Amino acid sequence: MEPRIDEVLAFCAEDPVERVFLEDTARRGLGRFAAVRGEEGLDALCHLGANLVPAGSRCALFAAAAARSRPRMVIGHERSVGELWDVVSARLPPPRDDRPGQPVYATDVPPPAGETGLRPARLADLDVLLPACAAAHEEEIGLDPLVHDAEGFRWRTRALIEEGRSWLWRDGDTILFKAEASAWTPSAVQLQQVWVDPPVRRRGHGTAGMHDLIRLLLDATPTVCLFVRRENETGIRLYQRIGMRRVLTFRSLLF
Repeated sequence: MEPRIDEVLAFCAEDPVERVFLEDTARRGLGRFAAVRGEEGLDALCHLGANLVPAGSRCALFAAAAARSRPRMVIGHERSVGELWDVVSARLPPPRDDRPGQPVYATDVPPPAGETGLRPARLADLDVLLPACAAAHEEEIGLDPLVHDAEGFRWRTRALIEEGRSWLWRDGDTILFKAEASAWTPSAVQLQQVWVDPPVRRRGHGTAGMHDLIRLLLDATPTVCLFVRRENETGIRLYQRIGMRRVLTFRSLLF
């Protein structure tokens, strides 16, 4: 069944960090949703599209809709993704990568000031920012977007800047720190593509940049969150060092 917007928002409010992408997408009127209705609201919700994002219980009931979507990625709470994948795996191609155990970190406590030059990215930054965003994407997803979809990736990077969802600290053409918001609701903002240019890593820029970005975002949003590959030990150490806490576990299937 297709849910009403009020049902989606009530469901997402039950876990605003886990469901930040679903709520953001619904509020912006993007994508399609399927839902399982229970006795007291929705038991489960699933975003249908290039990103297939199940949440809640009884996610196996989304199998037919998931198969029709032909997603490029399935991502969400490890339990929900597992329930869906167990019944739909025979109807979709085998994933090129299965990533269970991805920790999700969150914080609602402002860290000390990092005293950086962090600021919202501007369109004048696009040509410097684009290669870093592409490198971060390839590092995370395993595909170079400037090879597979250069025009689309440039458009999406520009859109993040125009929407105020991209932040940057640069020294000339060197990016000391940058990050974007992949989802943003009244309850939480989810970060993606946290990045420091390789030649200037291990100098404290990532820590300082995250300090200032979290402080900035917590002025407007109660919680800042993100998820990370479980083998990204450097990132995990950074997020733990700045006081973020692990709150749940995601699983991603990449096709």
